[in-house]
Formats: sequence, C-alpha cells, structure tokens
Amino acid sequence: MVESNYDILNIEEDSTEKEIRDGFRRLALQFHSDKGGDNEQFIKIKQAYEDLKIGKKYPETDVEKLRKSRVYSGDSEEDIKRKNRILGQELSKEMQIAQEWATTLNRSNLTATRLFGSKTLGEIELERKANGALSIKGNFMAGKISYDGPILMQGNITSPSWTEEFGSIIHLTKGDFKFVDPIENKYKIENGAKIIIDNGNAVVGNIFGRKYKMQDPEGRVGLYVTQEHRTQIFAPRGKIILENAVNTVSLEADTIIALNLEDDIKIKGREILLYGSKITYDVIIELKKDGFIKFFEDFSIQGISNDAKIRLEDGKEIRLFDLKTKKIKDLADEFVPNKNNYHKDDTMVGKGFTITYQMLENLDKKSSKSRWRFGSKS
Repeated sequence: MVESNYDILNIEEDSTEKEIRDGFRRLALQFHSDKGGDNEQFIKIKQAYEDLKIGKKYPETDVEKLRKSRVYSGDSEEDIKRKNRILGQELSKEMQIAQEWATTLNRSNLTATRLFGSKTLGEIELERKANGALSIKGNFMAGKISYDGPILMQGNITSPSWTEEFGSIIHLTKGDFKFVDPIENKYKIENGAKIIIDNGNAVVGNIFGRKYKMQDPEGRVGLYVTQEHRTQIFAPRGKIILENAVNTVSLEADTIIALNLEDDIKIKGREILLYGSKITYDVIIELKKDGFIKFFEDFSIQGISNDAKIRLEDGKEIRLFDLKTKKIKDLADEFVPNKNNYHKDDTMVGKGFTITYQMLENLDKKSSKSRWRFGSKS
C-alpha cells in the first residue's frame, strides 16, 4: 500500500488546515536535526506538509521526480533542450506571478512573505518589508522581475544556458540592489544574468560570465562557434561595488569600485576605482567625460596588462602600455586645474595613481611645458 502524505504526518484524511499544521509541527519538533532527529525523515515530513498545502495527497514517485528534475538528461541533445526549455518556461511563469504579488503589496504598502517555485524547479522566498524593500532568499535561476524599490538578495543569481528567452533579469526602477554580506557569503552573479538599476546603486560579490565553443549549428564537421553568455549590471546614475569580474562581463555606472578585472571585461563609468592587482589584456575601460581612473594597490601596475585599453567618448583608445612608466605630474601641471591633488613624485610604477580624462584627451599634445619622462622617480 502506498503511503499518503496524511499517513506520513500521522493525521486523518479529513483533517483541517490547522490539524495538518499541528501534525507537521509535532513531528518536526521530534525529527528536526537540531533536536537530534533523523534529517531524512524530517525532509520527508516537510515535503508531505508542503504537498498537502496545495492539495496533493501522495508524494511524488521516483519517475515523477526524474521527470521534474531541475536538469534533464536524455538520449539526444534536442530532447534535453526541449525539456529544459519547459523548466525555464515554468520558472519564468513563477517570476511573473512573484512580480505581480510584490507590485500589489508595494502599491498597497503592505507586508507579506511567500514562497515561489518548487523543490524541483528551485524555491525562493520573497518578503515585502515595512520599509518598502523586497527581500529575496534563494537562488534566482530564470525569468524576469521588476520592482519599484530596493532589493535585498540572499542567494546566487544565474541564467539558464539552454535558452536566452527565459534569461534572468532583475530590474529596479528606484532604490539599491544589495547582496547581504556578499563577500562573506560568496554570493555571485553568473552565466549571462542581467541587473538593471534605473536610479540606485549595486552592491554585489563576484560576477562571472560564460563563453565556450560549441559545434557549428549548421552541422559542418570540424567547425565551431563561440557561444557567449555575458553577465551585465547597469546602474548609469549610481555606483556598482563588486569584488571580481571574470570571463565575459559588462558593467556600466557613474562610479565603479572593483578589485580585479579578468578575461573579456567591459566597464564604463565616470569614476573608476580599482583596488586589486590584476587587469588582463582583453579589458576595455570606457571613461566618461571629465572622469578619472584611480588605482590604489601598491605595485598593482605590474599586474596590469600592457594591452588593456582605455577608451574615451570620442572613440580614442589608449593602451596602458603607453602610460605605465610615465610620470603624471607634468600633464597635471599643464592640463589639470586642481593639480595639487598630485604628488610631485607620482609615477605609474610602484604606488597608487590616478589617470584623468583630460590627461588622456591631451596625451598626444606637445608643448614646452610637457616633459614626459620614463623610468623610476627622479
């Protein structure tokens, strides 16, 4: 005889919602691992309770679990894509419901908490707080959500590899997007996810894109194409504060504060502050008019590739190779009004340094006052 969810909770089939809840709580106290109980049994009890809340009498069979598993395998690549597309579609529907729920609460200025997704698809908890912030707990894996207020995130954000149609996008029309202790918790954004912040800041952890080779879609033997999942964060009127950006990432903000930039990174900002010691050859820094780039790490310049580029708004590009050993004081004397900010011995080697848009704009201009010098401090 197949054991029902009622049997698992040791209650009658005609039990009320309160009796179902009380039955769950009684067994949860008995089997919870914090109380020295059997964790597997506790998981079974919790799932039975979740099933009964939605009117499901029997637990899922092994076949049902396989059919609904988060990542399918199958006999053919086409079969895998088809089934995973269904998963992406289901998660996207859940996020649409989540957005409507959060928008209604926000409009009415109410507080509430609700779970979205499922154990098999991936479950996240949304809570609209009294201050208007939306808390998201759990891994955000597919679909779009837009919110008119700040978002606090506890979990990773990724995007499905099998389709861009259901890619993960979080859009804030106002307010900040923040991970809760992102470095300590090692939270990450990856695989082509996108965060858009119209009026606010982003405080995140590590950001990863994804780039890989795949066989030519037209079936030509021996030919491959590059598939790119570029992870993107846009906060054009605010700040982006992150740890490392690695492998196919784009960032745009008024101010960007980061450690390291590695492997096909594009950043665009007016104030760019870099605290780490590594910038690879395929990094492009687009500097906005009247902006500056500041490097803080001692000797960080030695970890910066010669071929990393700075691009100005007029399209001019300067390789860091052309700047690495030059002194900046001379250009500061001639082109920068607030030249007192620069120490007489500021160089591009062995200490923190600042490059301004105006310096780069006038890099090729010569005058009797300009004395570009190479080498160590004089």
